[in-house]
Amino acid sequence: MGSVKDVEWAAQGLESGGLDLHTVCFVLGDPPSSVCFLETQNSINLNISRDALPRFLKLLATSRLRNIEFQLVQWEPQHMKHLRTLLQANPNIRHLLFKRNSFTAHCLSELSEALRHNQSVKEIVLSESGIGPQGAGLLASALRDNRSLEELQIWEDSIGSKGADELSKMIELNSSLKLLTIFDSNPITATPLISAVLGRNRSMEVHIWSVDRRERSCKMVEFAPENSTLRVYRADVSAACRVACALGWNTTVRSLDMSGVKLKSRWAKQFRWVLEQNRTLREVNLSKTWLKDKGVIYVAAGLFKNQTLEKLWLDGNCLGGIGVEHLLCPFTKFSPLQNQANTALKSVSLGGARTKIGNAALVQMLSSNESVAFLGIHDDESLKADDIVQIFKSLERNASLRRLSLQGCKGVKGEAVLQAIMETLNVNPWIEHIDLARTPLHLSGKAEAIYHRLGHNNSQETEPESEIDVLKDLQMTVPKCARVFLCGQESAGKTALCNSLSHNISPSKLPYLDHMRTLVNPVEQAVRTPGMRIKTCRDEDTKISIWNLAGQHELYSLHDLMFPGHGSPCLFLVVSSLLRKPSNREPKTPSEIEEDIHYWLRFIVSNSRRAVQQCMLPSVTIVLTHSDRMDQQSGSLEGTASVIQRLRDKFQGFVEFYPNVFTVDARSSASVSKLSHHVRRTTKTILERVPRVYQLCNDVAQVLSEWRRENHNKPAMRWKEFEDLCQVKVPSLRIRSRHDNKDKVETRRKAVATSLHHIGEVIYFDDMCFLILDCEWFCGEVLTQLTRLDARKQSSSENNGFLCRKDLEKILIGSLQSNIPGMGLNVFENLEAKDVIQMMLKLELCCEVDPSDPDSALLIPSTLEEGRWRPQRWQLNSPDNNYVGRRLQCDDMFLTPGFFPRLQVHLHKKIMELKNQHGASYSLEKYLISININGVHVRVELGGQLGYSIDVLACSTKSTTEMLSLFQLLIIPAIQSLCHGITMMEYVLRSECVKNLIPPRNRRNQFVPLQQLKRALLSVPADSIYDYQHTWDSVVDSGSQILGPGFDFARDLLSDDDFREVLHCRYHDLYNLAMELQVPQEESTEHPPTASEEIASSVEPTFVGIAKGVEAVLQRLKIIEQEIRDVKQEIQGLRYYEHRLLIELHRKVNYLVNYNTQVEERKAPNMFYFVRTENYSRRLITSIISGMNPLRLQMLCEYRREMHVVEDQIGCELMQVDNITVKCLAPHMKNFMKLVTFALKIGAHLAAGMGQMIPDLGREVAHLIDSPIVYGAAGAAAAGAAGAAGIAAAGNKNRNMNSRDIQQQQQQHLRAAQQWLMDFLREHGCSTGKDIAEKFGLWRVRYRDDGQIAWICRRHMYTRACEIVEAPI
Repeated sequence: MGSVKDVEWAAQGLESGGLDLHTVCFVLGDPPSSVCFLETQNSINLNISRDALPRFLKLLATSRLRNIEFQLVQWEPQHMKHLRTLLQANPNIRHLLFKRNSFTAHCLSELSEALRHNQSVKEIVLSESGIGPQGAGLLASALRDNRSLEELQIWEDSIGSKGADELSKMIELNSSLKLLTIFDSNPITATPLISAVLGRNRSMEVHIWSVDRRERSCKMVEFAPENSTLRVYRADVSAACRVACALGWNTTVRSLDMSGVKLKSRWAKQFRWVLEQNRTLREVNLSKTWLKDKGVIYVAAGLFKNQTLEKLWLDGNCLGGIGVEHLLCPFTKFSPLQNQANTALKSVSLGGARTKIGNAALVQMLSSNESVAFLGIHDDESLKADDIVQIFKSLERNASLRRLSLQGCKGVKGEAVLQAIMETLNVNPWIEHIDLARTPLHLSGKAEAIYHRLGHNNSQETEPESEIDVLKDLQMTVPKCARVFLCGQESAGKTALCNSLSHNISPSKLPYLDHMRTLVNPVEQAVRTPGMRIKTCRDEDTKISIWNLAGQHELYSLHDLMFPGHGSPCLFLVVSSLLRKPSNREPKTPSEIEEDIHYWLRFIVSNSRRAVQQCMLPSVTIVLTHSDRMDQQSGSLEGTASVIQRLRDKFQGFVEFYPNVFTVDARSSASVSKLSHHVRRTTKTILERVPRVYQLCNDVAQVLSEWRRENHNKPAMRWKEFEDLCQVKVPSLRIRSRHDNKDKVETRRKAVATSLHHIGEVIYFDDMCFLILDCEWFCGEVLTQLTRLDARKQSSSENNGFLCRKDLEKILIGSLQSNIPGMGLNVFENLEAKDVIQMMLKLELCCEVDPSDPDSALLIPSTLEEGRWRPQRWQLNSPDNNYVGRRLQCDDMFLTPGFFPRLQVHLHKKIMELKNQHGASYSLEKYLISININGVHVRVELGGQLGYSIDVLACSTKSTTEMLSLFQLLIIPAIQSLCHGITMMEYVLRSECVKNLIPPRNRRNQFVPLQQLKRALLSVPADSIYDYQHTWDSVVDSGSQILGPGFDFARDLLSDDDFREVLHCRYHDLYNLAMELQVPQEESTEHPPTASEEIASSVEPTFVGIAKGVEAVLQRLKIIEQEIRDVKQEIQGLRYYEHRLLIELHRKVNYLVNYNTQVEERKAPNMFYFVRTENYSRRLITSIISGMNPLRLQMLCEYRREMHVVEDQIGCELMQVDNITVKCLAPHMKNFMKLVTFALKIGAHLAAGMGQMIPDLGREVAHLIDSPIVYGAAGAAAAGAAGAAGIAAAGNKNRNMNSRDIQQQQQQHLRAAQQWLMDFLREHGCSTGKDIAEKFGLWRVRYRDDGQIAWICRRHMYTRACEIVEAPI
C-alpha cells in the first residue's frame, strides 16, 4: 500500500541507502510541492520543485535505479547536464519516460549526446513533449551510433515528414532497435518509416498511428516480426507504391494484408515487380481494395513468374470478365503438353457484388489446374445456375481442389445445381468441404444431402484390402481385338494386300474398284516417309487391325519393338512376291523366295522366344503375290512349293503353319477373298485360344475411342488424362473416397493399360507418363523418324553416337515436325521431347551413360556412322601379337536387326562399370563395337546386315587363354543375356581372318564349331593331339583371292582350359573303359615299347586281350603327355627357373612384410607403391624424382604368397614429390618395387592385378635383384638377352660389398621408408586401423600358425578366416 512522505525523508533515505528504488517518477507541478508518494517498496513518485531536481539526480547516481519518469519538466541546460551525468554514472538505468516535458534545442542536443554512447538504456518514451522534426532528427542522429536501445516510442507529437525521414535513415543504420511506435498527427510519417524497415529487412516491430479527417485516432500500419505479418490499414496511392517498392527484395514479410486500402493500377504495376522478385511472400490479402481489370492484369502477370505465393484474396473488388480471365490464366493449362505457369498458389478467393466472373475461364481453370486446393467465390451475382452446373462438371476431373466456398452466391439454387454437385461428389473423392452458407440452396434446406455426402467421403471406414492380389476380383473375358501382321520385303505388294483385306473383311459403303491402288494426295505422298501402316476393320464384334510392317531394310529394327508380347492374339502373313520387280515379269527363283520367307520366319521365331512366357506357337500363313503376272504353266511353282515345304520341316515345332499357300493378286478383292475368309476364321480361333483379358479392357477401349472423337482424334493421351477419364467414365477404376486404397486403384489402371497394350489397342509401358492411342501414327510418324536421326549437324567433331539431352531434344524437334502445313500430325502437339526421349530409353533406342545423372549424355545407336567400307586395321601393330576370334550364331533362327543396337546399349553399360577399374575404353560404329581392356583390343561385329551371328575378334600381346578368358567373362555373357530363348552356338574363327580383319561377308567358310574341333582332337591318335591342324579354304571375293588356304594348330585356336578339357576327356573315356573291362593293375615295364614292337604285337580277340590293349594305350598316353610337355618347350621351358626365382622373391617379400614388427607393431602396411592416372588407366611408378606430378599412394594385400592389388582402393594423394621424399623412398623404389615388377614380368602372381600398370622394364632389369640365384644361366634366360648383361653387372657390383654392409644398408633403407610412410599417413589423417580400412581396404590380422602380422583385403578375410585372427589397432 502506498504512503505519503516528506521529500526530505526520501532524500535522507537515498543518502543513507535505506531506500532501494527501482522506479522513480519526478513530477514538477505548478505550484511546486515537497511531498513524495511511496507506491511500493521499490517505486516512488517525487513532487518537487525545479531547484530540487539536481539534488535528487545526484543522489540517484549510486542507486540500483532502473526506470526514471519525468512529468511536466521544463528542462534547462544545467538540469540536462545532471541527467547526462546520472546516465553515465548509473549503468542500471533501462527505461526513460518523458511525459509532457518541454525541451529547448540545447537540451535536446544534450539528451541526444547522452544517448549516443550510452550502453544501458533500453527504452525511451516521449509523450506529448513536442520534440518536433528537430528533436526527431537529433534523436535519430544519436541512435545511428547507439547499439543498445531496443524500444523507441513517440506519442502525441508531430515529427513531420522531415523527422520521419531522419528516423528512416537511422533505421537503415541501426539494427538493434526492436520496437518503434509513432503516434503522429500527420499520416505522411508512416510511409518512410515502414519503407525503411522493409527495405533493410529489419526484424523490428512497428506501430504507426495517426488521425483521420474526423480527428479520430487510427492505425496506419503495423509489422509483427514474430509472425512476419505486415498490415497496412490506411495509405494513399503514393504511400502504397512506396511500400510495394520496399517489398521487392524483402525477406522478412510472409503475409501482406492491405484489405480496405484503396489501390489503383499504378500500385498494381509496382506490385507485379514484387511478385516477380520476392521469394518469401506467402499470403497476400487484397480484399476490397477497389482494384479493377487493369490492376488485376498486372497482378496476374506477376503470378506467371512467382513460385512462392500460396494464398491470394481478391474478393470485393471491381473485376470484370477480362480481369478474371487474366487472373486465372497462370493457373490454367490450355493443352495437355503445356506446363502450368504457377503451381505454388494453393488458395485464391474472388467475388463480390461488383465482380463479373467469366464462366468459361473459370471452367477451363478448374478442369486443368493441378495445384489450387481452395477456391472461394463470395457474394457473387454474375454466375447463374447453369454456370454453377458447369463449374461442378469441370471439377469431376480435378484432383487438387480440397475446399470450395460459394458463400452468398445467388446462382447456387435449383435441382440441376444439386444434382450436379452430387454427381461430382460421386466421381471426385478429393473434395473435403463445400461452403454453401447464405446461398439459396442452403437457405432452402437442400444442402443437407451435400453435407451428408461430404461426410461419407471424409469417412475413414474402408473395406479391407487383399494384400495377395488386387486384380483377383476383375472379371476375365475373351479378347475382341486381334492383329494381323503383313511381313514381307519391299515391293512385295503388302500395301495393296492390306487394302484388299480391309475391304473384304469390312466393306465400305463407297464402291470399291477392282485393281485399285491406294489414293494418296500427291504432295503428301511426296513428303511422307514410308513406314509401318495400320488399317482397322471390324468383323461383327471383333476388331481386326492389319499391321503392314515396313519392308525397307533401314526400318527392320522397328519390327522387334512392335512385336506382340506373349499371349497376344495375332496372325502372321508372310508375303513374298513371285516377281523380282513389280515393273517387269522376271520371276524369282525358288532360292530367292526361300530367302525372303526364311528371314521372316526367323524374325517370328526369334522374337517369340524372347517372350517371358510362350503360351502358344505363332500362327503363320504364307502368301505369294503377283500371281496374275506369272505364266500359268504346269509345274512353274513346283520348285517354290518344294522350298516352302523344306522351310515348314525346318521350323516345325517353332511356328504353327497353315497347310495351304495362298497365291493372290493383291490388288484384286476377288483374288484375296479366300485369304480374307481365312483371316476372319483364324483370328476367331486365335481369340478363343489365347489367354483371357480383363473385362474392363473392352469397356476402356470403347471409352478411349469416344475420347478420341471428342478430342479431334488426338493420337496420344497423358497418363493424368487417362486417370481422369477412368475416374469419370469407368466406375470400376474410380477412387471413391480420399481414404480408399489409391495404390490398388492405380495398380488396376496400369494392369488394364498393359492388357490393352498386349492386344494392340494402345502402346503403353509401366514407367511411361502417356499412352499411344494411334499406333499407326506412332510407328509411322515417330519411330520411323527416330531410326533416321541425323546428329552429325549438331556436332563439329566426329559423330560417335553420344548426345546430351538438350541437343537430342533439338534434333527431335527438327526431325519430327512437319514443315508442310496440314500434312500429318505434329508430334509435339501430342508429346513433349522429354516423353519421346523416355520412350527411346524404354525401347532401347538409346541409353544413358550415367542413369543417376539427370543431365547424363545419351548413346543413340541409330546415329552411328557406317564404317564397314573404310579400310580396317588393328590399332596394335606388333610382331608379338596374338589373334583369336569367336563367332556366336543361332542355327534355328537369327538375330534380328534390332538385336545389335540393343547389344551396343547393353555392352556399353557393362564397359562403363569396368572403365574406372580396368581403364577400359570403347568406340562404336553402326555394326561395330571396339573395346580396349587391359591391353586386349576387342572388336564385336555383326555378321552381316541380315546376319545370324555376332563375331568377337581380339588382338593382343597376351596369350590366347587370357583373351578368351575376357570373352567368357564379359563379351559372351553380355550377348547371351539378350538372347532370351535363343540358343547361340560358339564357333572358332580362322586366325588369319582376325589378323587381316577380313570383312564378315567373306568369313562364311572361315569358322568351325568349337565342339566339332574338340571332337576332332578326341578322334585322332593321342600322339597327334598336340600337333593337330585344322585346315582352312581360301577366301575369294568377286573372283579374286583375298586369303589363300592354310591351317592353324588346334592348340593355337583353343585356350589352355579347352585343351586341358580334351585331355581330361580322353583320360576319362579310357579310364571308364578299363574299369568296365576290369583290367588288373600291373607293374609298368622298365622301358616303353618301341613303335616297331607295337606294330608287331597283336591283341587277342578276348576280353583279357582287349583289356591289355587298353592298358597299353594308357601307358602310351602317359608317354605322349611327356612328349607334349617337351613340345611345349617354347612356352614352359623357363618354368623351372621361374620357380627358383619365385622362391627367392617370396623370401624377400616376406622379409619386407615382416620387417621391424617389434618396433612399429605393424601399425601400417609395408607393401606400398605409387601410381599415376592416365586416360582412365593407372601406370606403376618405379622411380621418383623431385618435382614429379601428383601421385597416388596405394597398398597391396599382404597375404602370404597371394599378394595382389586391391580393387577400388581410394588411396592417398601425394601432391608434390620433394627432396626429402626422394631421399627416403628412392632406395625402396629401386629394390622392392622393381622386384615386384620383375616378378610380374616373368609371370609370377606376386602382385596380381597390376597388369597394365607395368611400364617397360628393359632398362630396369639390371637393378632388380641382388640374389645369387639370378646371376646364373637361369637368370639370364629368364630376363632375356637385353637384361642379362645388366644383371651380371649388378651382381659384380654387389659382390664387391660385404654382405653384412649390404644388409645394414637395406635395413636403413627400410627404416627410412617405413618412417616416411608413418608420417605421411598421420598427415593425411590415416593413422588408425579404421582409417586404413576406409582408404586402402586392408585389415590387420595375425596368422594362427606363426603369429606374424599382415594387412589383408576383405576377400582374404572371408576365404582365409580359418588361418587368421583379426588384430585391430
